[in-house]
Amino acid sequence: MAKHKKTPRRPRSQNDSQKFNGLNDPALLEFIRSGQIGAQVRDRKALSNMAVLRCVSLISQTVGMLPLNLIERGESKQTAQNHPAFYLLKYQPNTYQTAYTFKTLMQSWVLLYGNAYAKIVRGVGGKVMALHPIHPNQVQVEQNDDFSIKYTVTSKKGNIVVLDGKDVLHLRDVSEDGIVGVSRIKLAAKALGIAFDAENAAENLFKNGVLAGGALSTPNKLSDNAYNRLLDSMAKRHKGVENAGDFMILEEGLKAEKWANSASDAQHLEQRNHQIEEVARLFGVPRPLLMMDDTSWGSGISQLGLFFHKYSLLPIFTMWEQALQIALLSPSEQRDLSFKFNADAILRGSPEEQAAYFSKALGSGGAKGWLTQNEVREKTDFPRMDDPEADKLPQQNNSKNKDKDNVSD
Repeated sequence: MAKHKKTPRRPRSQNDSQKFNGLNDPALLEFIRSGQIGAQVRDRKALSNMAVLRCVSLISQTVGMLPLNLIERGESKQTAQNHPAFYLLKYQPNTYQTAYTFKTLMQSWVLLYGNAYAKIVRGVGGKVMALHPIHPNQVQVEQNDDFSIKYTVTSKKGNIVVLDGKDVLHLRDVSEDGIVGVSRIKLAAKALGIAFDAENAAENLFKNGVLAGGALSTPNKLSDNAYNRLLDSMAKRHKGVENAGDFMILEEGLKAEKWANSASDAQHLEQRNHQIEEVARLFGVPRPLLMMDDTSWGSGISQLGLFFHKYSLLPIFTMWEQALQIALLSPSEQRDLSFKFNADAILRGSPEEQAAYFSKALGSGGAKGWLTQNEVREKTDFPRMDDPEADKLPQQNNSKNKDKDNVSD
């Protein structure tokens, strides 16, 4: 009987080894379920890539800094400051975080893990009292037979708690089933792997490569005295920034030859730039915001902000607004209230562009004004005026009407 050959086991590399913080570590539970290194380790490693770190921090911090208001529907569109959710998302969602810290953390989890969770603490009458973030690695999501969602949370101490869907704020990124989001880092594993290989190649080049700028050559053999004087001269008189541009005295027929960058060096730099573009494409961030180009700065900065807002942030704003709508508002409140990000800080152009916009908004040039003086002052962070006229909309074509009255007289 023929014997089956055993498939040789792949040698275990250092990257495969992973330390866990005890038997109750959620990363260990995930490792046991999947047989692979936990996503937490993978995503933390991804942040060591500067392009990934820049994209994640830029988007997350932008979401964190922008005001998130709860607004009453209808003509007034006033902020619902008496609703508890307004205070939580505007100032302090819990006892240990600010609104900025909470939103920045949740959005970074969405980008890295595909999901972000927060436990909703309710008081008497279902009033929302606090929002507590839960790390994505500690949560397992399942859909019940009645299509409701169940969240199984494993604490750091190993305790298991099952939460109902109404008790969890769930933000999802790209999803295959509409229940759980998929990590962008996982989807772009190959592209990020090439980026890490390029960085490792650059590290090895600086660590082990020959980085001399040129060579000194001679057809004759140098004497020991000439060789020692040359080394001493290079170390004492020509080394360092302060000696840049000095001329060397060459002995015994020495000639200086400067080395040019090789084609492989240029190709290496091109490859690294290409991987930065891949990361920018993964997160939808324009190249100039990754400090790649200088051509879009200056007069194009306002257009760059509009591009970033329209194609990168608007889908994220919608994800937040609709998830908060379902999680924090009752069905009756959803008809009267809505969450809305205020992106004025991103959309503001140069001082000249703002002056032209507000001038027309106040009725300049015969335009029908649509903002009052106090509304303009609020948008530019100036205090309101007590003058009653400052809360009235400007009248259209006042100057033309006066001219007609003067002609008739």
